[in-house]
Amino acid sequence: MIELRHVEKRYPDATPLKDVCAEIRDGEVISVIGPSGTGKSTLLRCINRLETPTAGQILVDGVDITAPGCDLNAVRRKMGMVFQSFNLFDHMTVIENIIAAPMDLKKISKNDAWKEGMRLLRAVGLSDKAYNYPDELSGGQKQRVAIARALAMDPSVILLDEPTSALDPAMVGEVQAVIRELTKLGKTMMIVTHEMSFARAICTRVFYMDEGIVYEEGTPEQIFDHPRKEKTRRFVRRLKVLELEISSRGYDFLGMMSRIAEYGAKNQLPPRLIGKIQLAFEELVHRLILPQLAEPDIRAAIEYASEEETAVMTVLYGKEPLNPLTSDDQLSLSVLKGITQEIQAGENQDGPEANRITLKIQP
Repeated sequence: MIELRHVEKRYPDATPLKDVCAEIRDGEVISVIGPSGTGKSTLLRCINRLETPTAGQILVDGVDITAPGCDLNAVRRKMGMVFQSFNLFDHMTVIENIIAAPMDLKKISKNDAWKEGMRLLRAVGLSDKAYNYPDELSGGQKQRVAIARALAMDPSVILLDEPTSALDPAMVGEVQAVIRELTKLGKTMMIVTHEMSFARAICTRVFYMDEGIVYEEGTPEQIFDHPRKEKTRRFVRRLKVLELEISSRGYDFLGMMSRIAEYGAKNQLPPRLIGKIQLAFEELVHRLILPQLAEPDIRAAIEYASEEETAVMTVLYGKEPLNPLTSDDQLSLSVLKGITQEIQAGENQDGPEANRITLKIQP
């Protein structure tokens, strides 16, 4: 068990951790989420004693690892750390990266370390890369090697600091698949991540961090579907909903397409659905609504319902009554009908806009 008792970390110009109190039970998988700059990575580095807390206590299996004279090497042998930047040794081959720590710290023979290292490489699907150097690997492959290296010490606790944030979207899935398998080993895990769908799928508990504390904690269902506190609700809504605004005919259309693609990747939407959302935005907003407005004033919100695997796009626009579904542009209307399950148009009742249209898009 890991106990965090009033942990504080101060720097000269910031205090990311003010009063963190929590318990992590053996075998739990904790996802740590929250806005940037709220101390998530700092917390992991304090638990691994890569950072020294300014105040408070951290107990691992009843031992205060913040106490003077604590054997930090013994602490770190219990914990495997996976960094967002991989931290592999470029001058070593893949297998050398994995076996170095067991040989140096646990005094395991080179032969036994090599056998275990190859077993771990097979587990992460990289046994054929054992004698390659890190600069010969993709980002996803480097991160899988980093995971294998962390496991080589057979730690009871695994800490992962945004393990997919430095990867291209195409590589995220391969690393997430390996981490999903790790959760079956029964080890205690803490994962700092911005991939909310992934966090929800693998964790047993969620820590939402804000204001320098664990602001709210609970099951994935509670935090993502029924958060109790207002800041948590606002954070979760921002993750689930992409909001786009257009106030000029010369708006950045390609930038909007990129934001939709990023939103889809972060929420693990099927690629086919991401393409349909982009197409719906182009046909409805760019081709049917924008040309008919004297003064562009458009707000679009896109929300993904993972349970139904559908996306809902709601568009608010204009001051004068305007129904784009009566347009003469039959091609755009035909495209919209082909990619949507339902289209509703009418007046918006929640604000000054006169028009509202909602599309339900399925993959």
